[in-house]
Amino acid sequence: MSGILIIAEHRRGELRASTLELIQAASALKSAAGGPVTVAIVGPQPEQFVTAVSVTGVDEIVTVTAGSADFDPDTQTAAVHALINARSPSLVLLTHSVDVFGYAGALAATAGFGFATDVFKIDHENGQWLATRGGYGQKVNVEVDFPGRTVVVLAVRAGAYKPAEGVAQPTVTSLAITAPVARLRPDEYVEVSSADDVDMTSAEFIMSIGRGIGEESKVEQFRDLATALGATLGCSRPIADSGWLPKSRQVGQSGKTASACKLYVAMGISGAIQHLAGMKHVNTIVAVNADAGASIFSVAKYGIVGDIFEIAEELRGHF
Repeated sequence: MSGILIIAEHRRGELRASTLELIQAASALKSAAGGPVTVAIVGPQPEQFVTAVSVTGVDEIVTVTAGSADFDPDTQTAAVHALINARSPSLVLLTHSVDVFGYAGALAATAGFGFATDVFKIDHENGQWLATRGGYGQKVNVEVDFPGRTVVVLAVRAGAYKPAEGVAQPTVTSLAITAPVARLRPDEYVEVSSADDVDMTSAEFIMSIGRGIGEESKVEQFRDLATALGATLGCSRPIADSGWLPKSRQVGQSGKTASACKLYVAMGISGAIQHLAGMKHVNTIVAVNADAGASIFSVAKYGIVGDIFEIAEELRGHF
């Protein structure tokens, strides 16, 4: 067994950005895998996504024409199993998503593959794959190994890796499978939204607040400041857990990864490892904290030791 197989994820005619993140992860692990990086596209018209996944790091694209426009777990299970048998990868990468929940666990259990979900770090040590995921409510990081498993299937958290870029010309082949009769058919799709519908993963400028703000009544002044600065307001886990801001605005290991963020301003955030995990792709971090020993300063490009309310007031005076 060698090489890495990526199962592209698409929904309602659109390729999900997480597929490109899986390619980036695979590119970094290619030498350890000892084989090619293959991207498989399963669907009624898989050819429509070939150009989108022809990026740097991809050696082969396999199209599997099967199923309908709607996701079907039975078809996906049959297709992925057939792909694994045909390509013999040592590592299979999927997106940690609701679609994958519908088939990956059963596939791994039935075939005897190693399996882990919500993975945000992958290593290869002593000839074996090692996955890191959160545990105990994301309070600790857990390393999972797979002794005796020749194939390991990992569902990778969206935002854990930057999307792959560049243009490549991989070999394009096709694989025929016998698809089962679908047992499920969706009646309709309902878009889920809320009064605070925000995508932290696509925000380029984020100002986040932490427990240093002290009380809920202080949230509004930082919301106003973020608006004045043109930033998206985010927060650390204590703020979301307290209900002061919605979970959708939480940055960190148990929240969102600031994948597209170019400037991150952390106000009153100590810098727990769980929060830092959500900032790992950010090049410019500005930290404001009254505690000179706060962990956030170890990753910040610029740091201000001072009262966050005084700093906020100074900033507000210029806008």
